[in-house]
Amino acid sequence: MRRGRSLLSTALATVVVAATVVLPAAAAPLAGCSGTNDGDVAIGDNTTVESSITITDCPSAPSATATVPVKIVHTYIGDLQVSLVAPDGSAYVLHNRSGGSTDNIDQTYTVDLSGETSNGTWKLRVNDNAANDVGRIDTWSLNLGGSTPANDFSVAVSPTSGSVAAGSSASATVQTQTTAGQAQTVQLTATGLPSGATASFNPASVTTGSSSTLTISTTASISNGTYPITVRAAGSTTKTATYTLTVTGGTGPQIPDIDIAAVKQHLTQFNTIATQNGGNRRSTTAGYRASVTYVKDKLTAAGFTVTEQPCTSGCSTGAGPNVIAEWPGGNANNVYMFGAHLDSVTAGPGINDNGSGSAALLETALVLSRTNPSMLNKVRFAWWTDEEQGLNGSEFYVSQLPSTERTKIKTYHNFDMIGSVNGGYFINNISSAQSTHMKAYWDSLGLQPEENTEGRNRSDDASFTNAGIPASGYAMGASATKTSAQATKWGGTAGRAFDPCYHQSCDTTANISDTHLNRAVDGIAYTLWKSAVSSTPGADFSVSVSPSSGSVTEGSSVTATVGTQTVTGDPQTVQLSASGLPSGATASFSPASVTTGSGSTLTISTTASVANGTYPVTVTATGTGSRTTTYTLTVTGGGGGSCNGTNPNDVAIPDAGAAVDSDVVISGCSATPSGSATVAVKIVHPYIGDLTVALIAPDGSSYTLHNRTGGSADNIDQTYTVNLSGEAPNGTWKLRVRDLAAADVGNIDTWTLNLTP
Repeated sequence: MRRGRSLLSTALATVVVAATVVLPAAAAPLAGCSGTNDGDVAIGDNTTVESSITITDCPSAPSATATVPVKIVHTYIGDLQVSLVAPDGSAYVLHNRSGGSTDNIDQTYTVDLSGETSNGTWKLRVNDNAANDVGRIDTWSLNLGGSTPANDFSVAVSPTSGSVAAGSSASATVQTQTTAGQAQTVQLTATGLPSGATASFNPASVTTGSSSTLTISTTASISNGTYPITVRAAGSTTKTATYTLTVTGGTGPQIPDIDIAAVKQHLTQFNTIATQNGGNRRSTTAGYRASVTYVKDKLTAAGFTVTEQPCTSGCSTGAGPNVIAEWPGGNANNVYMFGAHLDSVTAGPGINDNGSGSAALLETALVLSRTNPSMLNKVRFAWWTDEEQGLNGSEFYVSQLPSTERTKIKTYHNFDMIGSVNGGYFINNISSAQSTHMKAYWDSLGLQPEENTEGRNRSDDASFTNAGIPASGYAMGASATKTSAQATKWGGTAGRAFDPCYHQSCDTTANISDTHLNRAVDGIAYTLWKSAVSSTPGADFSVSVSPSSGSVTEGSSVTATVGTQTVTGDPQTVQLSASGLPSGATASFSPASVTTGSGSTLTISTTASVANGTYPVTVTATGTGSRTTTYTLTVTGGGGGSCNGTNPNDVAIPDAGAAVDSDVVISGCSATPSGSATVAVKIVHPYIGDLTVALIAPDGSSYTLHNRTGGSADNIDQTYTVNLSGEAPNGTWKLRVRDLAAADVGNIDTWTLNLTP
């Protein structure tokens, strides 16, 4: 997110005040002589952090056998010193760098606190004294009465799961038990309900040891699916249990759960890209262009129509392009846009700001491709350039839209900083119609979101609202400070920034809250499906080939049957094609197009010059989507093939544009590639310091040949030696070239690959 100028003095003051100690995670004051703080506090390398418990109305002095149960997640507890700090500042060391490389602390310590005053703020202070390992304070408790347990209880649901037809209801028993101390009254609530479902309890509050009946009622318009419902019992502490609800027969679209692990894989890639390119992904750098390539390649492979839009006015000199991706289908007059800025500031890799929004959108788009639902409205994704320099990429995009295209965009949804480690739950224009679905999802989790006042006019949604296009979005907070009320409501640390690494070098993959990121990405999917996906199942099909393999003598032919099936929706016409054939072989289909549910005969014919070998032939059926199957062809009696090849065809290299490929197909090579294989390359270009050149193996492995060396020298005419001993020889090898700076163009002239020199 761009730093607002009006906040500059505040930001500077924050820098002056900041110290190595992260401010305490404040739990609400607790009456009695015990308390618990279960708000996570991140432990960074070489930092000191604190988590606090405030004790009030404790009538007695602390015991000589007070207890401190501590749970800390850390990969090397030998780095840690852990102390209990009394209200008067006295420190009691609980753990002092023992345990070596052992993972985690889960231990109850006994401490003589008889000389202390009970009431006041107690702190758990954790100091990481070495590099390379991070973790978090998970939870800790303080019992000043020594071995006398605090009041505690448990909650369970029986049965733990159930199925309901849309329009009907399901019930279960919620049972509570007193596990320590005295019985207490607890309030029962449920979160995680899908839209179209409500939960009630009879009674709504119980004394621990008693039970209540949970009833979940559904409407006919609810979406089919499986939903984890969280049942909460709130007393002196809050306990939870999970009830898994399966809905069948609903008319709403089935909304997928987005895998947070997949989102984090994208974040890891963005972090790696920054590390390999000077530590950041600023819009004008190679790190940004590598990010563009990563996103574009994923989307293109998934079937999106992807466009790199150069920002030709208003952007920083040398800024990379916007990435715009559309999914086929849906009413083109009703466009719902989902966007995030892809660039970072110069100071760091920008993983929360804004790898988090970029990765969440990318994985949501890939899930949309995999599920391939029937589309009611058009979905368009965008990854913006130069946001950190003034929202320039999105402003350029909006300025280039004709008025008729602007009116087609019904809502723009923006996602900027959605993984803040001390995050809150903020929605842009929270009370507006365009925020309805976003708010409904977070309301279903009981999150009580607030208006994103800190982010107003500081991210790309402003470019759309300024042009009269309705906009909304999620954010988890930047440099603003979390209030006590927000910490009570959401957890985390009051008095501390939502993102303590905002616009700093520490904004790495360690600066992400999985919980916040997961709740955001699932809300994105919920909003997309509710806005643009039809309740009618999408048309889908499968393709197979029988038999799945065959052998042919060179000069002869072989046949197989290609079968198709309608999986969902109505039958459709699909076109059949084949790829991966060796030189000297051709494929034909009779018929070449079929209605799903029907079959076709595949005939592969070979000439006398085809090389011996085994070839995986890909059979593709193309309709509303593309589905593939593999036929393994073995050729015998041929000339033995070749382990080298040349592509003499010119390929233009665009100026500061996308990577281009030139292919060499190796077939019938029976040898293992050499550890000193050669790649002879001739490229015509007036400034080879702009270029990256790589050899791409058939399995996708990349071998860098040239990485922007040579400065202003003309042309590349060089033979490179590469260790390809771990690769299979046969398949399509690519020479991939990209120009990463402006003002010069050129072309791939010719290149030769020799696997066995």
